[in-house]
Parts: sequence; structure tokens; C-alpha cells
Amino acid sequence: MAQPPLPPLLLLLLLALGLAAAAKSPYQQVLQHSRLRGRQHGPNVCAVQKLIGTNRKYFTNCKQWYQRKICGKSTVISYECCPGYEKVPGEKGCPAALPLSNIYETLGVVGSATTQLYSDRSNLRPEIEGPGSFTIFAPSNEAWASLSAETLDSLVSNVNIELLNALRYHMVNKRVLTDDLKHGTTLNSMYQDLPIQIHHYPNGIVTVNCARLLKADHHATNGVVHVIDKVIATTTNSIQQIIETEDSLETLRAAVAASDLNSLLESEGQYTLLAPTNEAFEKIPRETLNRILGDPEALRDLLNHHILKSAMCAEAIIAGLTMETLEGTTLDVGCSGEELTLNGKPIIANKDVLATNGVVHFVNELLIPDSAKTLFELAQESEVSKSMDFFRQAGLSSHLTGSEQVTLLAPVNDVFKDGLPVVDSNMKNLLLNHIVRDQLSSKYLYHGQKLQTLGDKELRVFVYRNNLCIENACIAAHDKRGRFGTLFSMDKMLTPPTGSVMDVLKADHRFSTLVAAIQSAGLTENLNRPGTFTVFAPTNEAFRAMPQGELNKLMGNAKELANILKFHVADEILVSGAVGALVRLKSMQGDKLEVSMKNNVIHINKEPVAESDIMATNGVIYAVNSVLQPQASRPHERGDEPADPALEIFKQASALSKVSQRNPRLAPVYSRLLARMKNSGGF
Repeated sequence: MAQPPLPPLLLLLLLALGLAAAAKSPYQQVLQHSRLRGRQHGPNVCAVQKLIGTNRKYFTNCKQWYQRKICGKSTVISYECCPGYEKVPGEKGCPAALPLSNIYETLGVVGSATTQLYSDRSNLRPEIEGPGSFTIFAPSNEAWASLSAETLDSLVSNVNIELLNALRYHMVNKRVLTDDLKHGTTLNSMYQDLPIQIHHYPNGIVTVNCARLLKADHHATNGVVHVIDKVIATTTNSIQQIIETEDSLETLRAAVAASDLNSLLESEGQYTLLAPTNEAFEKIPRETLNRILGDPEALRDLLNHHILKSAMCAEAIIAGLTMETLEGTTLDVGCSGEELTLNGKPIIANKDVLATNGVVHFVNELLIPDSAKTLFELAQESEVSKSMDFFRQAGLSSHLTGSEQVTLLAPVNDVFKDGLPVVDSNMKNLLLNHIVRDQLSSKYLYHGQKLQTLGDKELRVFVYRNNLCIENACIAAHDKRGRFGTLFSMDKMLTPPTGSVMDVLKADHRFSTLVAAIQSAGLTENLNRPGTFTVFAPTNEAFRAMPQGELNKLMGNAKELANILKFHVADEILVSGAVGALVRLKSMQGDKLEVSMKNNVIHINKEPVAESDIMATNGVIYAVNSVLQPQASRPHERGDEPADPALEIFKQASALSKVSQRNPRLAPVYSRLLARMKNSGGF
């Protein structure tokens, strides 16, 4: 008898439960990957990556497996029993589960015999041998050995009370498995209910007060054992309290107070403070430091740039990652061997100072965000550093270091590979036209927008599919937004327009023949009026290259001359930076123009351009050394109608014509085509 179908709501509930059961924590996912990599060595074998020259081991994820690196250092692969299993003599792999015993006995089996010893010495043993449900984060033998003699002595003296308290701080009065160790949560320890901070990172690393879980989920009859790589200590100070008590953070303390960030650093949350030391502040030029400290907005941006939105323990960083700051920018956090790095530099002097609301790493260099910099500071050690020298030589520094809101259009260094031009009055005026009034952002620029410069020129914005350009120059890199100014890196020097297309052509002796032709054809007014023209302007040399008879005929026919000249003009502005493999423009004559880039040279209808981007107020001019011919005006082609491929085929295929005449189905078609050819003069 068929079973009745399950109700839809019950089906959804079962599906949700199934998905929840199938979902694994990041730690379990990495452990599963290690199992897969070790399965050829037998059951319950895990592949482990060991950092060469150290005892540090990691279960491997897919990325690490192929890179074979931890913190940029090489690793070797070893194969060990997965947590909870052991070898059996004569059998492959690790087929046997560890014997289930109480927590005290389990400590001796999982590599934490020192914790077992101290449990006995501190009289904790009866509790962890007896009934209950506990979790112990047990420091490894190496973790105890790494403590200073002074610290260890303070723990084991005083009738062992300190040691007992320390061990009970490593315990939780319930069974907690790795799947229960959620990122950013706290557990109440068995020592005065003081909190233990848990972080479970996407790369599978789990930390307890910034100590890394080495071997997790070892079940015992009365709880579970997790082996960790450090002896953890109680934490009672907030980030703000750490700043207030550390002598090396005196300058930071004053800066935090001036920016009213005290309440944030005292509040609940999980932050990472990259705390600049007094030494870090001293490395900054006094003028720069005083400017930032005296500017509340710049100071707040500076400090927020040192605060990450989440707690990041050093042990969780095994490769480079990008992290967001409270300022809204990002920092590249990574590691090189034992050292943490920020933006690729090993500048962290002291790591993992734990607070109740996060973690503090002391840094010995100040991280100044773009938003707190002047334009000159933005350009230091950048691709436009030579431009800064240029503007300084021209006496324009005051516009780029003060509080004037401007946007600097700075050519990249490659523009000046042959040296900086001589600075005279004309060059200074040109540089003033590289400084735009107002602080702009490139993502908000739009096609046809007009920008006013400090040189009182008007610059146009051109938005193309593959580029964003201002006059003849295109933006070569993401803009940098400083405290008052924004830096646009440009691929060339700007040449602001000085007149209309006709004005520019008349002023250039290379185009005297073209100017006469335009006037003869009655097109002068067209090219003087406001517009958006792209003109491929034949030089005098181009006209001289034409056969004399053809040139005379062209110049004597105003209608044909106007037709040819219109073929050289498109009614949209296309600067060279917008030309990719091929761009098609519709000419004013009606036919298409094909503009392409080959070997860094612009070509028009496959003819190389002699000079690009001669800017005019109503367009752009390209100098060409040939007169372009529309399709209908090219030799051996009629201009009154398009060529008919079918007629051409029938002209040349006499054999086909004979077959067509004999075939009753093709004969009528052939006859009609024959009549068309006779009428068109094809024979």
C-alpha cells in the first residue's frame, strides 16, 4: 500500500535539518580535506603540513596543499593519525579509536602530559577524573616549556593556588566541540566565570584567547580535550585601558583623547588595534605630524585606519589577506615566517596583546591613510613622483599642500622618461591647467562634463567603453583621494584646446591646402560652430601625393570636394586613448571610418596617422598623410550604386552561364541578371 506524501511544511523542516547537519565548521572542513589527502596511507590518516625548521604543524586546506607554504615559508607533508585515532601494530593507517577515558588520562595520550602533571600537582586531578561534563583547553608540552622560568615559578609556588586557578581558567563547565566554537563568542571559564574569547576563522584556524587549537575534539568520558599552543592568561582590560597603561603608547593615548575615540575603544565589540608606538610617531616628519594632529578629521581618519573591524589573532594569519579598517579602507595583513606584516612590511613589534573587546598589536611605523595626506604626500613613491618635481619647480606647491580643494591631473613618470621640460611662463600656465577646481572622484565623472582649471581653462570629460579621458589624456590608475585634494594619474600631458577646428587648422602651416579646400567646399561655418567633431585632416603632403589630374579635378568640383572632405569628419569626439583594436565611426558623408591601434600607432582605414589628439574647442584633429577615399570613389568602382556580387559572379563564370541556359529552372534567373548587366553597362 502506497504511503501518503509528507506535508510540504514537514518536507521543508527535514530539508533544513539535513542542510544544518551537512554544514561543517571551517575547522571540520580543513580536517576533512586533510583526511582526503591522507587516505591513501590508510584509514583515519590526516595529511599535515609542517613548517620546515620548526615544530609547527597545520592541517592542510586545498590552497595550502598546492602552494606547500605557510607564511611564505616552505613546508613538508607528513601523515599522522587524525584526532581520536591511533595505530595498531601490523595494520595500515590508524584503524583504532583512542580508548575512551577520563580527561586526566586523556591528557597523557594527546600530547599534554605537562598539563596532566600540573593537574596532579595542583590537586585538580580528582575533579577531572571524576563525574561531570567539562571542556579543557590543554596547553601542549611545548607551550609549558616556552614559559619563562619566572612565570612558571610564580604559577607553581604559593601552595599551588595560582597553578590551580590558571588551570581552571583553561576549563569550561560543559562539553564544547569545535562546531560549537563560534567566531567572536566567549565562554565562561571555571575560574571566577572569567571569559575566554573564541575565534573561528574561515581558513579553519580556531583560537582561544589567541592560542591556536592544535588537536581538537578528543572525547573523554567526562568531557572533551582540545590541545592549544599557548598557556592562556586572564584578560580584564579593554583596548582603551591597555593604551592608558602602556608607556610606549603615550603619543597614541593623547591622539585618541583628542579624537574622542575613547568610548569606542572601551565599548563592547571585537576590534583589532594596530597600536602605533611612540617610536612610530617619531619617524614622521614633524611638519606632517603637527598638521595631522592639528586637523581633527585627518587625525580621526588616521586612527580609524589603525583599527580593524574584527579581532585578528596572529596565529590565524597563515597567508596574506585583505582586511577592512574602521576608516573604510583596507590593509594587507600577512606573515613572513614568524613575523606579521602590514602592507608587506614586518612592522609589528609586539603581537596578540589580548583585551576584553579585541586584540592589540603594537606597530613601529605609522600607517597614514590617503585621506589624511596632502597631494604631495599622496604622490611620494608613486607613479607620478616626477610630476610633483615639475609642479614644485613651477612654484605651484602651495596649491598642492594647503587646504584648497582641487584635483591634480598628474602625468605618470613615463611621460618624462627623457627628462622634465623647461619651466617658463607658458609651461607654468599649462601646469595650472592640470589643476582642476574642486575635489573630484573619477567614478562620478560623466561624458561631456566641463571642468574648470586654475588656469581658467575649460576641460571636457570623455567617457568611453574602455577608458575615461579628460581632453587628450586618459586616467591611467585609480585616483587617490587625499585630505583636500584628489590625484588623477594621467597617461600624458594635457593639451587644452585653443580654438575651433578651423582656428587650429589655420594656425598650422601643414594644413594650408586643406583650409583652402574647406573654404572652397563651403564647409568653413560647419567646422567653426560648436560641436563634437573628429577630423582626420590631410596634410599638404597628402594632397601633393595625389595625381595632379585627379587633384585638379577634385578641386574643381565643389560638390565632390565637399563629399570627400565630409568623409574625413565624424560627428563625435574620439581621442586616441579610446581606440582599441577597432572603432567604427560614421562620417558626415555617410560611410563608416575604421580607426584602429597597431604597434601604438593610430590607423584610419588602415592608413597610419601622423599626429594624434590635436585638441580643438569643438573636436579633435588627427593629421594624416593621405587623402581618404570613400568606398564609392575608389578606382574601378561605380559611385551611383553598390557593387552587386551576383553580377560579378555571372560576369566571370561563363561555364555557369551555359549550364544555366540549359537548365529550365535556372534559365529565367540568368535571363533577368543578363538584362540587368546590359542595362548597367556591364558588357
